[in-house]
Amino acid sequence: MKSNPMMILGLALFAGLLAAAPLRAEDAPANCEVPTYLLTSESPLPKVETAIVSDRRLEILVVGSRSSTITASEGSAYPGRLQAILKEALPKVAVNVSVELQVKKTAEEVAGGLVKLVEVRKPTLVIWQTGTYDAIRAIDPDDFRAGLDEGVVGLQKTGADVVLMNLQYSPRTETMISAPPYLDNMRVVAQEHSVPLFDRFAIMRHWSDAGDFDLSSTSHGPDLAKRVHDCIGRALSKFVIDAAHVKPAQQN
Repeated sequence: MKSNPMMILGLALFAGLLAAAPLRAEDAPANCEVPTYLLTSESPLPKVETAIVSDRRLEILVVGSRSSTITASEGSAYPGRLQAILKEALPKVAVNVSVELQVKKTAEEVAGGLVKLVEVRKPTLVIWQTGTYDAIRAIDPDDFRAGLDEGVVGLQKTGADVVLMNLQYSPRTETMISAPPYLDNMRVVAQEHSVPLFDRFAIMRHWSDAGDFDLSSTSHGPDLAKRVHDCIGRALSKFVIDAAHVKPAQQN
């Protein structure tokens, strides 16, 4: 399948919407709750558990795309919010979250450089956000899955824990791309390699359906970006701590 220019424009506009404005702590929304089943994983994060309980130092590397950033303030994007919220939840742990942008690259293109990247950065946990660009480009789902598989296998061989994060959800773009093949392949690869999958797509769809965010509108641009990034950071921090099986008493 060939890329549709209008489809790419639509996805680019949505990515820009969620990367448009800075976020202040006081701008946090009153409600961005996530159902428990969307933040539960049977796959553990043993290296993260050791880092929190014993080492007291947690290094996280987010390998992402433009949707992992906010132009005006990187500390306001979800990786920055993740770091701030984890520091609050783990006051005796030195938490550092860094970001490696892989803009306009397919999963297969990113996979080849992951091992070298981890060898340099030495993270405890790699959060690999992927799938959106493959969907925009209508990459063959089998090629997407092969790239995912290569990347996860390589990351696990380095000794780092891995979390996969899937596509963004937007009712304005779901008719432009076929997300299910990429969502399904990410779920299968996560299960095959026992790595947690942070289902960003389902979480954002839940917020949209519940009326927490109007993801159909273009009139809330900056405010929407502020609130969505903060909520993703909050949900992701809980997801990581829970998957590491760290008890409340061990967090302090």
